[in-house]
Amino acid sequence: MNGLNKGIRKAEVALKWDPSPTGQPPTDLDIVAATYLAGDPYGEPAYVVHFDSRSPDGTIYLNRDSKDGKGFGWDEVMTLELDRLDDRYARVVVGVVIQQRSAHRTFVGVLGPGLRIREGYTVLTEEDFGSVLGATAATVGEFVRDTSGSWNFQPGIRGFEDDPATFTRTMGRAHQP
Repeated sequence: MNGLNKGIRKAEVALKWDPSPTGQPPTDLDIVAATYLAGDPYGEPAYVVHFDSRSPDGTIYLNRDSKDGKGFGWDEVMTLELDRLDDRYARVVVGVVIQQRSAHRTFVGVLGPGLRIREGYTVLTEEDFGSVLGATAATVGEFVRDTSGSWNFQPGIRGFEDDPATFTRTMGRAHQP
């Protein structure tokens, strides 16, 4: 990395899907982000941001939330202001969970899902969840702080078959160097 590269400063995670067919329970997907301390980057998350929360310092927040996929364009959008995140945090893992309240559902039963993570106009990754069709949740990538303090993005989708509460506790343990 040269002196002109400041790493990723602010990222946007956007999620979309089509509504359930008439007569079917609504499909509700949620973006989640879990932060991990530098002293324990693969342990328990320091905190998790999702549909009814935001980070304690306001650096990670949900801009848009949908319970049924009936939005125009991107149904859910989360912003991560990584350049403002305290130095004690070393990782932020991003995931998507399917709510299981009204019916058991995996990604194979979600119509037209799509995910995009970008910094400004630069797309870092796009995903359609085709590789995790039997999962109820998935991590979609992680932001990692390097030794210079810059944030880098590591894409990668990993499926889980956990309930939402278990997923948010274990999502950062899946991929260790």
